[in-house]
Amino acid sequence: MLEMSNKTNLLEQRQYKYSLQDVPEANLYRDIYPYDEIPRIAFNHRRVPMGMPEDIWITDTSFRDGQQSVEPYTVKQIVDLYKLMARLGGPYGVIRQTEFFVYSEKDRKALSECMDLGYRFPEITTWIRATREDFKLVKNLGIRETGILVSCSDYHIFKKMQMTRKQCMEYYLKTVADAFEAGVMPRCHLEDITRADFYGFVVPFVNELMKMSQDAGIPVKIRACDTMGYGVPYSEVALPRSVPGIIYGLQHYSDVPSEMLEWHGHNDFYKAVANASTAWLYGASAVNCSLLGIGERTGNIPLEAMVMEYASLRGSLDGMDPTAITDIARYFRDEIGYEIPVMTPFVGRQFNTTRAGIHADGLLKDAEVYTIFDTRKILGRAPAVMIGKASGLAGIAYWINENYQLTGGEAVDKKDPLVVALKQWIDAEYEDGRQTTLSTAELETKIEELSAGRFHRL
Repeated sequence: MLEMSNKTNLLEQRQYKYSLQDVPEANLYRDIYPYDEIPRIAFNHRRVPMGMPEDIWITDTSFRDGQQSVEPYTVKQIVDLYKLMARLGGPYGVIRQTEFFVYSEKDRKALSECMDLGYRFPEITTWIRATREDFKLVKNLGIRETGILVSCSDYHIFKKMQMTRKQCMEYYLKTVADAFEAGVMPRCHLEDITRADFYGFVVPFVNELMKMSQDAGIPVKIRACDTMGYGVPYSEVALPRSVPGIIYGLQHYSDVPSEMLEWHGHNDFYKAVANASTAWLYGASAVNCSLLGIGERTGNIPLEAMVMEYASLRGSLDGMDPTAITDIARYFRDEIGYEIPVMTPFVGRQFNTTRAGIHADGLLKDAEVYTIFDTRKILGRAPAVMIGKASGLAGIAYWINENYQLTGGEAVDKKDPLVVALKQWIDAEYEDGRQTTLSTAELETKIEELSAGRFHRL
C-alpha cells in the first residue's frame, strides 16, 4: 500500500511495523563484538538519505555524565560554569538544555541557584532513577523534562537486568506511564543502542513509546546513546553500528520527529565528534555533549567541538560567543584544577602554538598561513610559538611581539639586534645539551639582560 510521506512529499510504500522479537537467548553480535579482538565494522551497502533538520542544537551533560568522571563540582563551580555555558550558547539557545542530578542537597542547591538566574537557555533538565517517587521529586522542583535510563541491548537486558526482552519492555513502559501520571516529560535514554537488536527490540519499543505519547498528549524524547563509542559514521555500514542507519530508522520506522531525537556518544574509538555531526546530518535535531568532552572513560562529545561543527554546517554561529570557550578552559584550569592536555583543540594551551621555525616565519608574515582560523577574533587567543631548538629568528621575533604585546612600529622583526643576540644564546643552550623548550620566565630574564633596559620582565 502506498502513502504520501510528509518528510519527502513522495509516494512511498507503507512502512512495515516491526514487532518485538522475544528471543530465548541474548544476541551479543559476537561476529561484530568478539571481545577478545578489536570490534569489527560490517558493511551491507545500504544507503539512507541525509535529512538535516531545519533546526539543530546542542544539549549538555556536564553536570551529570561529566561530573561522574571528575571530582564533584562545588555549587559555586556549577553556577559559574552554567553562566559561561549560557554566554557561549547565546540568546537563541543553540545550547538548548543541560541536565542535573537531584539526589543530594548540594545537587538541588546548585539546580536552584541556576534556576534563580532566570536564563531561558540552557533549560535545566534532570536525570533520575525511573521511580514514581523520583518523578514526583522532579515535578516538585519545577522541572518539565527528565532523563530516564532504558537500556536496550541484550548485554544489559539479559546480563545486567536479568530479564527477557518482553519483561524489560513492559517494565520500561510502566515507568514511562508513571512519568506521564506525574506530568513530567520523559527523555528515554536508549543505553547501548550500538549493540542492540535494532529491529527486534529498539524499533518495537520506541513504537510503543510513540503510541503512549500520543495517547497521553505528552511528548517523549528519544536519546540514542552510543554508550561504548561503537558507532560508525560511514555510509553503507550495517546495523547496529551505523549512526546514519540508527537515526534514519528511528525516524522512518518509529516516526520520531527530529526535534524529539537526540544523539549521545562516547569517544572510545575517536569517533565522538564525527558521529554527532552524522546524527545531525541524518535527522537528529540535538546532540548531547559535555564541556571539554569530560565523561565516562574516554569522555563524551566535546561541547566546544560541536559549537565549531554547528558554525561549519550552518555557516554562522547564530549568536554564540566562542570566546567563552577560552574562559571555560581557563576556569577549569585555574578554579577547578583540571589539567587539560596541552594539545587539545580549542582549549589546550598549545592548540595554536608552533615550535617549528619555518612555521613561525609564516606566522610572522601572515598568521593565516599556519592557523586554522583567526583564533584571536574567534576565541580571544592569539597564535603562539614555543621557543626551542628549531625556533629560528622568525619564531623568536614572533614570540617577543606576542609576549610583550608589541604592534606597529614597536614590533621587532627577525633582523633586530635583540632577536639575533637571543638566538645566539638559545643556540648555545642547545649546543650544551639542552633538550627541553625554554620557559617564559627564562626568556624574559634573558631578554631583560640583553636589551639594556629596553624590556623588563612582565
